[in-house]
Amino acid sequence: MPVAWATLRRTWTMTSRAYPWSYAVGCLLSGILTIGLSYLALHAIGGGTVAADFTARTGGADYLGYIAIGAGAFMFTVRLLLWSSKALITEQRQGTLGALLVAPAGRLPYLLGFTGFALANTVVEVGLLGGFAALLGITLPACHPLAALAGILALAFAVFAVSVVLGALMIVAGEAHISQNTVFLAVSLLCGITFPNSYLPAPARWLAETLPVTSAMDVLRGALSHGAGPAELAPRLLTCLALGAGYLLLGLLVLPGAERRAIERSY
Repeated sequence: MPVAWATLRRTWTMTSRAYPWSYAVGCLLSGILTIGLSYLALHAIGGGTVAADFTARTGGADYLGYIAIGAGAFMFTVRLLLWSSKALITEQRQGTLGALLVAPAGRLPYLLGFTGFALANTVVEVGLLGGFAALLGITLPACHPLAALAGILALAFAVFAVSVVLGALMIVAGEAHISQNTVFLAVSLLCGITFPNSYLPAPARWLAETLPVTSAMDVLRGALSHGAGPAELAPRLLTCLALGAGYLLLGLLVLPGAERRAIERSY
């Protein structure tokens, strides 16, 4: 815990001094545009109604609620992935990765410190996005608070687990943009963010099931849109936790080798 807390405080101090408020506004705009353009499309093109197959696939006709949940979850996923997975490559770019490797600090609490900072930021940003959705009259038809909390925690765990693997890949490859944007694209297309992934062909749906974000989204949507309880959502919750544990274990196993490889490439 001391390592995680120290990392969180250091990151908070550096970020508050280095990043202008316009950066946070820019991050928020992507979610606002997603919801706003969907609102316009539904009313200007769709006449305020959705196709019957959308209702059949999602169990309801609340398209804007579906989009609002997806936009909030995607912002949560992107922000958490950015901070947690780029922690080590940022150290590499700053020339402090070698010092980190010889420091008596565990890698897991170090990464948890970044994730704690990202959670503190992202909760505020997603709250503001929810306020924008409320201004457009978008509400959740049914909500089970306990199951919703379980869905949020499951999504945070899933994203953190993926970020450990992604962080190892970044320091080995020595780049961040291609790898991170590939993951963002896969999540947005496969994991049921802005449309049900049942629209996708079978191979893409199988691929989606290998990402723990997909099952976390199912839990979140079931809790927020249909009022489903923990018992009803338990199978998907367990799937998310099992996949997340697998990704986390894989990341922690490959991380020491990735760090050695990154140091060798530097000298």
